[in-house]
Amino acid sequence: MAEVSTLEQRIDGALTQAMKARDAARVAALRNVRAELQRRRIEKRAPLGEDEVLAALGTLAKQRRESIAQFRAAGREDLVAKEEADLAVIEEFLPAPLSEEELRAEAARAVEEVGATGPRDMGRVMKVLMPRVRGRAAGGRVSARVRELLAGERS
Repeated sequence: MAEVSTLEQRIDGALTQAMKARDAARVAALRNVRAELQRRRIEKRAPLGEDEVLAALGTLAKQRRESIAQFRAAGREDLVAKEEADLAVIEEFLPAPLSEEELRAEAARAVEEVGATGPRDMGRVMKVLMPRVRGRAAGGRVSARVRELLAGERS
């Protein structure tokens, strides 16, 4: 049988518990997560690694946040509540987000590692940094910190 990541096992265990507890909202949210993982597994034609599962969870969380903003703008508080509940379930399986200080420290370490000297080195820094912070910081937030650091180091 194909190897299953421990994160997927945690998700499956949570689904089983939610089903036993007859928690319909949680069951629905976890089934959506499992469906997305299955879709990605089929697309890849191989088992997913931990990083890929985290990436899928990050994508689902981002989609929920965007939906919440749109529903709130449209005045649909009923749908906002459902999306927030789904987001809470998804976030249980994501690692804790990085604080600004932690992100700055990681970015500075990556800049130093690749020997970046200016904005032209942004791609090289991001290539090293993104795998380290995946699932814990949004790409836009990461690139903003790197851009700050590289602009400050211009000679």
